[in-house]
Amino acid sequence: MSEQSTPKLDHPTFAAVKQAFSGKRLRATEFRGSSTLIVEPADLHAVMTFLRQDPRCDYDFLSDVVGIDYLDYPSATPGRFGVAYVLCSYARTDRFCVKTHLDPSIPTDGIEEDPALWLDSVTDIWPGAEWPEREVFDMFGVRFRNHPDLRRILTWKDYPAHPLRKDYPLRGRGERESYRVVDRTST
Repeated sequence: MSEQSTPKLDHPTFAAVKQAFSGKRLRATEFRGSSTLIVEPADLHAVMTFLRQDPRCDYDFLSDVVGIDYLDYPSATPGRFGVAYVLCSYARTDRFCVKTHLDPSIPTDGIEEDPALWLDSVTDIWPGAEWPEREVFDMFGVRFRNHPDLRRILTWKDYPAHPLRKDYPLRGRGERESYRVVDRTST
């Protein structure tokens, strides 16, 4: 077995988080030099606050917030939707990923608000999370508690779905047919 395929899990952040949250369910992975901590949705905000404030971690920059739909994924996942946060520590020139999984409680082929698809916003920790969290909400339907301005950012206010969900039809649900054609002579 090659050294690349055996995870070492030697990132120092894993030990710091494990020590601080010894009673919590945490999972860790490393793949091709990228370290990922998987936390329960209820523990996400506390873990993220720790990663920002603890001097051993000092992740002072939130690089990205990404939504993932695991519908029909070939291997088992703990939930259909994942939300991943990519953190950076400029003092150590280090990157670290934190991921959580959510399972919908109602069918996802519409726009209905699902009480199971809520996470605590991290905008109070990293203000730059405001727009990426809005993108995850708009495209996947994951909502964020205590977000200062949770509204659609890429589609219009009354858009009838979340287009990056894998059960969204590739041709849309009639949006193209209902557009008013605007050309250069239109006012």
